[in-house]
Amino acid sequence: MSIVIMMMKRVALLFVSIILPAPLLADIQQPILKWQYGGCYPSWCETGWYSSPAAADLNGDGTVEVIASAYSIVVLDGETGDVVWRMPSGHDRSTPAAANVGRTWPGIVVTDVDGDDSKEIISAHGGGYVSVYDEKGHFKSGWPQRPTTRELRGLSVADLDGDGTDEIVVTGAVSAKTNTWVYEHTGDLRNGWPQLSNDSGYAYGAFNDNAWVDDINNDGSQEIIVPSDVHYICAYDQQGTQLSAHSMYGAKGWGAVGVWESPVIELRGWGDCSSTRAERYRTNFAHGAAVADDLDGNGALEVIVTGNMYDCAQGHPPGKYTALFIFNSDRSRFTHGSWDWSEPAKDTGNPLSESYSVIENVQPNPVVADIDGNGIKEILFSSYDGRIHSFWLDKTEHHNWPYSVTNEAEDFYRFSSEPVVADLDNNGRAEIIFTSWIEKKNSGTLRLGKLHILDYQGKVLHELALPQPKSSSVRWNGALAAPTIANIDADQDYELLVNTVASGFVAYDLPGSAGARVLWRTGRNKQFAEYSSTNVVLTPILPLLLSE
Repeated sequence: MSIVIMMMKRVALLFVSIILPAPLLADIQQPILKWQYGGCYPSWCETGWYSSPAAADLNGDGTVEVIASAYSIVVLDGETGDVVWRMPSGHDRSTPAAANVGRTWPGIVVTDVDGDDSKEIISAHGGGYVSVYDEKGHFKSGWPQRPTTRELRGLSVADLDGDGTDEIVVTGAVSAKTNTWVYEHTGDLRNGWPQLSNDSGYAYGAFNDNAWVDDINNDGSQEIIVPSDVHYICAYDQQGTQLSAHSMYGAKGWGAVGVWESPVIELRGWGDCSSTRAERYRTNFAHGAAVADDLDGNGALEVIVTGNMYDCAQGHPPGKYTALFIFNSDRSRFTHGSWDWSEPAKDTGNPLSESYSVIENVQPNPVVADIDGNGIKEILFSSYDGRIHSFWLDKTEHHNWPYSVTNEAEDFYRFSSEPVVADLDNNGRAEIIFTSWIEKKNSGTLRLGKLHILDYQGKVLHELALPQPKSSSVRWNGALAAPTIANIDADQDYELLVNTVASGFVAYDLPGSAGARVLWRTGRNKQFAEYSSTNVVLTPILPLLLSE
């Protein structure tokens, strides 16, 4: 057997050396700062939050613009970072007296929502505004809408019913169970919405970009999964009806089945907060985000969700650890062969801080991608333990994972953004790219967050300090939002777009990345891809042959 394996490895190496082009074997080059302070004013920059930039050729002239928002919405020239236009969030430029109504939390989406063959810009903001703009920044007919006066932190755009036009889903950081609204592209509220408007489940504020939209039950239409500030996850069809849970839960829908660490307690439906850990540990989804993907390759989607596990005897907060769950489309726990997710990945790490007055909160957004090239996807997320995690489906972390962005030798915490994933040199194994920020320090030494690039094993390839704040009065910097990978200029290499806290929008060249395989390109992976690689994609068997 060992002789056969050796011969197969030699054949694989011969295949690499003869058939595949030389760039596939290149080293990952260090990113090069292309421009900085995009969208800033002469002496200061708006504070950047969790909104990932978009990139698109808005007017069809063959050049790419960067569309981004901290508070105002800006369109930047991709080559130079210069401002093309700016407008206050939620307000037309014809009302300049109106102050910006609030920050922008969810990422910007650019797509043709109404089927008119031109791109629209969709954004959601503090103050409860959701807007659709044309390429010049003018409101499309029927917009903006304001379903709540509270901040909208979630934004999804999808064709829910397959009619060729998109619907717009927003979720709010509200103090009520009605937290989700669905609008037609015309600005009309869709029939059956908002939710939750009945007693089919439990919900509260969605304090992150929590929702996910996908066809999780293969019925040809899209469903909406909404974790929120309770230990329940709601899931709706396009008309706002709660999806049924597995029959073992009786006649309950998704949103009526609580989430405990123990599936035994979950099945019973209640826990004794004065008893054992199994009875007491349940999960809060205030910042818990959902993703759907086909993990086992059977054509059905699983739902992957992170949540803050807590002890109900103590209340919430404090959290105990970031829990990682995988559910089937019927809300049952996912198992497949030796992959047993009947219980979540446990005890992933104690929180360093849960106070945004100490350090801005980390958002544990799950990212699903095959990082090692073996044909099976891994799940990555950042956590309040100061580390970025990567779980294989055997529910363990391999190689050098988790990777700690907090360094014990430093006298402050670092947290990390949601990662993006790309095989930059197209060698069959992916690189993981993310940013970090640091504990708030209003005096003393200026401290900067970093741009991080790791290999699939969690080994550091490059770590670069992000640009300094434009204002000298700011004593810390970083980037809370996931970067965006896009080609924004005339060369063939990709660039990386970063929404920083105090340096505006920043672009880095990624030399040697022409033809990279982009697996997860922006925050919550909602950005509609403007670019795709035409290079050879390695089959899953090759990395297996080259590994021991």
